Amino acid sequence: MPSYSIGTMAVTGIHLANLLLLVAAAAEHVRDLEISEGMPVGSRIGFIGDGTSPDSGPPYLVVPVGAAVDTDLSIDQTTGEIKTKVSLDRETRASYSLVAIPMSGDNVKVVVKVLDENDNSPTFPASLVNIEFPENTPREFKRTLPPARDLDLDIFNTQKYNIASGNVNGTFKLSSHRERDGVLYLDLQINGFLDRETCEYYSLVIEALDGGTPPLRGEMTVNITIQDVNDNPPVFNQSRYFASIQENSTVGTSILQILATDLDEGDNAQIVYSINRRQSDKDMLFRIDSSTGVIAVNKPLDFETKELHELVIVARDNGLQPLEATTFVTIKVIDVNDNQPTINVIFLSDDATPKISESAQPGEFVARISVHDPDSKTEYANVNVTLQGGDGRFGLTTRDNIVYLVIVSLPLDRELQPNYTLNVVATDKGTPPLHASKMINLLVTDVNDNSPEFERNIYEANVMEVSDPGTSVVQVYAIDKDEGNNSVITYSLVEPSNANWFQIDARSGLITTRAHVDCETEPLPRLTVMATDNGFPPLSSSATVLVTIHDVNDNEPIFDQSFYNVSVAENETEGRCILK
Repeated sequence: MPSYSIGTMAVTGIHLANLLLLVAAAAEHVRDLEISEGMPVGSRIGFIGDGTSPDSGPPYLVVPVGAAVDTDLSIDQTTGEIKTKVSLDRETRASYSLVAIPMSGDNVKVVVKVLDENDNSPTFPASLVNIEFPENTPREFKRTLPPARDLDLDIFNTQKYNIASGNVNGTFKLSSHRERDGVLYLDLQINGFLDRETCEYYSLVIEALDGGTPPLRGEMTVNITIQDVNDNPPVFNQSRYFASIQENSTVGTSILQILATDLDEGDNAQIVYSINRRQSDKDMLFRIDSSTGVIAVNKPLDFETKELHELVIVARDNGLQPLEATTFVTIKVIDVNDNQPTINVIFLSDDATPKISESAQPGEFVARISVHDPDSKTEYANVNVTLQGGDGRFGLTTRDNIVYLVIVSLPLDRELQPNYTLNVVATDKGTPPLHASKMINLLVTDVNDNSPEFERNIYEANVMEVSDPGTSVVQVYAIDKDEGNNSVITYSLVEPSNANWFQIDARSGLITTRAHVDCETEPLPRLTVMATDNGFPPLSSSATVLVTIHDVNDNEPIFDQSFYNVSVAENETEGRCILK
């Protein structure tokens, strides 16, 4: 059985039990002591007694509360001094408790509190973290990272996080928040736009700092891999390809190879080539290897049928939502035969028909003529093109002896000649020379360049003043040398002072009375008739109608007064006028 001593007095276990009963029954004082962790061994913590209670002084019977008191503290039972037996660690034990039983007086409960020091750095649970972000991750997206832990308290705990290195172009930023458990949690946030093709890998060194002076820190490396998304279409190394092949080449002959690349990776960069048959090569004269991009002859070629082939080539990647690009391949078929020239005429009118307006000025284009000689030995420049007919009013011009333009040489007048016959002749310089001709029947179209013309400038007419409304007076007539709407004439009267007496039919030009005419009011009314065509802008001319209104006895005498009153002197002489 263990024994304890008070001074030189030995106390057996039985006595200790009795003493503990006395402790429980006696009054107790609490003595609080403090010491910072990490102090050297033998550092004084304090005394059991505080010197204010002489009845509670040494010697003491010390009763530890917990086994660590004996291992970590040294207690002088004679003086009551308490010292460290080891270097204390608050993170291992934050406080010690013991009961000191003096020989007289009240019991003393001693609590030794170990004060925290900044002796622990923030520590991440893992020194290396690997994460991935798709390159289309939106800005401000957050990913929670494992937080750092610090065994110290309060200000000595983790206070902030920084990106120490590796944050290229500020692509990422950190945010943190402290939860009720006291841990400062960490989020990694997208601060820019990710592009795997620009930077596919980041290695961030993230440090956690506590609030010490200077702060202690811990580090964690975060390796970030940017995952590819199919955001780049294939790109051809040329925007257009050119090649030539003889028309007698056998099926399977390779013509050329095209190449496209894709900045993405994996399936997103795997390219498949094809020919867009909807837009080109519907007859499937050519084929392309889907993986190598080699274009070859698929069917026999015919120069005389088609000399130039335009292929629309599509490069499509194998992404989940595939992207594609297009390029153009021009393949020229080389002739091995002789052929006469061919002439193609394109009329430059609004509806592509052989016509020209009579208002066309010298130099204006009538038609575009392209001359083609399929013979490989004969270039376009070796074909001579001439224009026949047209009475010298049309000519032929060219800049390159490939494309010719029929132009107006002299002014035209449809009213004099409404059409012309032209003949285009193309002759090559072979031996013997071959030629071709193209007949053009050219129509000269009308413009509204002629005003209506009355058959005479002055019309004379007679009408009785007793004529009823609607009585015919005279019919005027005008003609227009133009045609179509330009020759459709509308008649009208220029409003005179007596306009309500007459009216004119807009189509026929017949003038009739509109109301009763009156010779006494105006015996010789003068009318002005306008003839206006339907052209744009309309043209017009005028004629004069002189109307003679014949009088009839349609007015009885009228007294100037209905009653006359006069006085006569009785001596008035005979014959004197007394009233008029």
